[in-house]
Amino acid sequence: MKILHLLVMRLFLNVMQAQESKVIVVTLDGLRWQELFQGADKDLISDKKYTEDPKRLKDLFFDSDASKRPVQLFPFLHSSTVQSGWVLGNRSQGSVVQLSNKFLVSAPGYNEIITGLKDDAVVSNNKKRDNPNVSVFELAQQDIRFKDKVAVFGSWELFPYIFNEKRSNLPVNAGYRTASHSNLSAAEVQINAMQRLTPKRWQGVRYDVFTHQYALEALKNQKPKLLFVGYGETDDFAHNGLYDHYLESARTADEMIKQLWEYTQSDPFYKGQTTFVITTDHGRGNGSSWTSHGKGVDGAEATWIIAFGNQINSGQVKSTGTFEANQIAATIAKLLQLELKDAGQKGKPLF
Repeated sequence: MKILHLLVMRLFLNVMQAQESKVIVVTLDGLRWQELFQGADKDLISDKKYTEDPKRLKDLFFDSDASKRPVQLFPFLHSSTVQSGWVLGNRSQGSVVQLSNKFLVSAPGYNEIITGLKDDAVVSNNKKRDNPNVSVFELAQQDIRFKDKVAVFGSWELFPYIFNEKRSNLPVNAGYRTASHSNLSAAEVQINAMQRLTPKRWQGVRYDVFTHQYALEALKNQKPKLLFVGYGETDDFAHNGLYDHYLESARTADEMIKQLWEYTQSDPFYKGQTTFVITTDHGRGNGSSWTSHGKGVDGAEATWIIAFGNQINSGQVKSTGTFEANQIAATIAKLLQLELKDAGQKGKPLF
């Protein structure tokens, strides 16, 4: 009888856990709102300074019908599944999303996204320094409902500092780190080997495919309830002035987000219980300044937010108006029923 009771209790707990809200946060580093909502830029895609083979790229991503260009580049993010949620930041339609920090580079942008602080002079640049601010991910890690069910994956090597892994005890797989927990899957062993054997294009940023595959394996095997996936290639290809690679990486990111979504819809632990929040850490300049961002770069403050899935419907948030990236942390906290500390200094939830 005692064994039967324990089995019933375990089944009950599993059912309760499967009914809890889960959140997956995805960032596409430095992806401009223009490409997301307007598709490939006609001038940049035609400029051989930025595009090695304009004809090939136009065949892939450019249509004379302007309304088709965004869908060509981001078919999943413009699918009905996503469009039924919140789609914010299309400035051509009166929807403005902006950073409130004045630095307009990556670490302050990520700090704003995950902590909700509007402006913080402590995190003012991209130096390797532990973030003194507490993120919503750290708050979740401290909550008994989510303890050891929070995970961070990123292509950029600074994420361990941004999430302050030493203090937060969050597992952070970023840069060229490998999966190193005690129960590696066969796929993780293979990903580790492939990452080690793949030449490095950038010393501080790995290819997004490794970040993506590690995150996907975590969904399958570790079942995090709060997951961060930070893709990085779009920003680095843009800094390199490679518009063709920037677009191709953006298209690949769209496919990877689709894979994450489709997996959550196939797994009973996630299906019907998962919200996706997708955004970027900063914008970029306009015209020939598209390769840059930071103070003094017009357009670098312009970002965007997409959310869809469980608890999300288009009627909750009016798409037009002005929103700020510092509202994302509070929104995640609300979705997970967490109390975001120092709320008076931070952005309010989007709904």
